[in-house]
Amino acid sequence: MFNLFKKKKSEPSKGDQYLSLKVREVVKETPDTVSIFFEQPEPYLDYKPGQFITVILEINGKEERRSYSLCTSPFVDPYPGITVKRVDQGVVSNYLNDHIRPGKTIDIMKPMGNFTTPFHSKNKTHYMMVAGGSGITPIMGITKSVLVNEPDSKVTLLFCSRNEEQIIFKKEFEQLKEKYPEKLEIIHNLSQPSPTWSGMNGRLDSIKLKEVLSWSEHKGAESLKYFVCGPEGLMTTTLNTFKELNISSDLIHEESFYTDLDAKESALKASGEMAPSLTREITVNVEGQDYTYEVAPEKTILEAGLDNSIDMPYSCQSGLCTACRGRLVSGKVDMIEDAGLSESEIAEGYILCCSSKPASSDIKIIIE
Repeated sequence: MFNLFKKKKSEPSKGDQYLSLKVREVVKETPDTVSIFFEQPEPYLDYKPGQFITVILEINGKEERRSYSLCTSPFVDPYPGITVKRVDQGVVSNYLNDHIRPGKTIDIMKPMGNFTTPFHSKNKTHYMMVAGGSGITPIMGITKSVLVNEPDSKVTLLFCSRNEEQIIFKKEFEQLKEKYPEKLEIIHNLSQPSPTWSGMNGRLDSIKLKEVLSWSEHKGAESLKYFVCGPEGLMTTTLNTFKELNISSDLIHEESFYTDLDAKESALKASGEMAPSLTREITVNVEGQDYTYEVAPEKTILEAGLDNSIDMPYSCQSGLCTACRGRLVSGKVDMIEDAGLSESEIAEGYILCCSSKPASSDIKIIIE
């Protein structure tokens, strides 16, 4: 027998991590991509370039949550904004593209994420950026922040898109290049360009990437930083190339929008790295309240909590963001995906409830 304290799950909790934002402007970036800019709340929305917010919408009678990177810079842009690319059968992305208009209020979880970096006017850093498709969103905010904050730093961006019409922020990048001709280098690579395109083309591979890295001038730079964000194929190619070139992982910042938890779990089981599949009782403390419940083998800690009407925070449900982050104070878990956490967070005992399963029977997790 065990005690189960249930909390009704309906409207999003109005705790410190939640906020309502009013849409100020919607900008059509490409035929299938929009940027949504919000009025500044009071107090102003506090965020770092490269972070994301989680939007919470009710669509067809069901609450939906999705994470979207902020495309803006708090140092440059008066209004925070996200950029959303339409996805085939994407419930939320398509809704945002089709139905969001100025004046609409959207509930969000406040900004979070580790895909960011500190800026300083004395830095002399060369930032190497590799982005594909909507992966340009957080990199745009970081790029603008570098250009305005670090007069002696430089940005080289390799941006992969399908064709000329699909280049997100095309006009804005042209304006930035005109304003910062010596500090910003942009190389476009199009996989399906028009016959008139004369730039780099075809699928990004290691050869092309090495060419770009060799072209880039590091003269005057005292340090290098690498930022990578985009589809899984681009991420894999880029990170493997960096490894081949012996680029230190300490210099590389990566943000992935895609993962396959089922495949990763299967691989971990096959290698014997996961505990036996058993139903286990755990305790989760949410905002000071303990909830005790069972987690079946086919469920994650988050899924079982939501099934028991516990209002646990969450967003991507794939281990890529930190919305469901909790601190493991006792017991052991198998974390299938930890990409959303930094090494220091993992060392401090933080886990992602959406991609973790119990590996012992004495588990307690605190979610603040």
